[in-house]
Amino acid sequence: MKMDQPLFLNEEQVRQQLRMADLIPAMEKALIDFSASRVNQPVRSVIEVDVAAATGFLGLMPALTPDGLGLKAVTFYPSNAERGIPTHMATVFLVDPQTGTPLAIMDGRLITEMRTAAVSAAATKLLAAPDAKILAILGSGVQARSHVDALRLVRSFQEIRVWSPNKIHAENFANEIRAGAGSWHRHPADRTLAGSQCHAMAAEEAVRAADVVVTVTSSKTPVLRGAWLKPGCHVNAVGACRPDWRELDDEAMKKNVVFVDSREGAMRESGDVILSGAKIYAELGEALARKVPAPANETTIFKSLGMAVEDIAAANLVYQSYLGLSAVN
Repeated sequence: MKMDQPLFLNEEQVRQQLRMADLIPAMEKALIDFSASRVNQPVRSVIEVDVAAATGFLGLMPALTPDGLGLKAVTFYPSNAERGIPTHMATVFLVDPQTGTPLAIMDGRLITEMRTAAVSAAATKLLAAPDAKILAILGSGVQARSHVDALRLVRSFQEIRVWSPNKIHAENFANEIRAGAGSWHRHPADRTLAGSQCHAMAAEEAVRAADVVVTVTSSKTPVLRGAWLKPGCHVNAVGACRPDWRELDDEAMKKNVVFVDSREGAMRESGDVILSGAKIYAELGEALARKVPAPANETTIFKSLGMAVEDIAAANLVYQSYLGLSAVN
């Protein structure tokens, strides 16, 4: 289907085309391609913003991948939570790698939300115990919700525990999960399993004995202590995306097996890695490709920063799905 003008897709149009079940394997391929040096992707370029009303940053993330060429522009303003608007906003720009012709401009907020959780699901599928039953989530925002959607596709959790610095938010989140989370299914054809036990509780109580832990906070100081972690558990560390921000303490980072999405990115952007001096065991893509072994019975940490290759892969799924739907209609 030839397009004379680029597609313009808003968040709801993106939602209609993007399914978590399709996104997880797409993220596995994207990570493998990246670690195999099949992707041309510079580390994210960041402009710090400090204006009278707020502080934040603008990140620019281009990539040329085996599946496409494009750029994501993303903003992060923590104070937006107080305004009742998303802390993360983004736009993805897809380009024809053969001609440079613009193909699509689409809302990237939902893409960022979903692909981040899909990458965590890929890490959990590879690194968490097959019989993992207890999931602990530190944080109660959109990433917490998206991670429940994604991780339930790779493990059968009987109990979900949640902590948030805002107790009311944690309790509301727990109630939504117990009710089946019907208000935030990502795609009309997807269904999140209802009936899981879910409780709001203190951070240490949530983490103790958990098989899988997810940190999705905007904290700049550690919210997860290594002393709380069950031996052999798996942690997806998603927040703390700046070199002076942290979610995990030194014990969590230095005494366990650390995976990253990008070594170069982690050494430039991850305060959890930089400030702890933790040794990086491998990139997740290397382990997914079986180039390095996934350690058995070890406590594993996956430090996720997010990469343009993931955004381009997700946006390409949306674009191809939209073209297929248009061709049918």
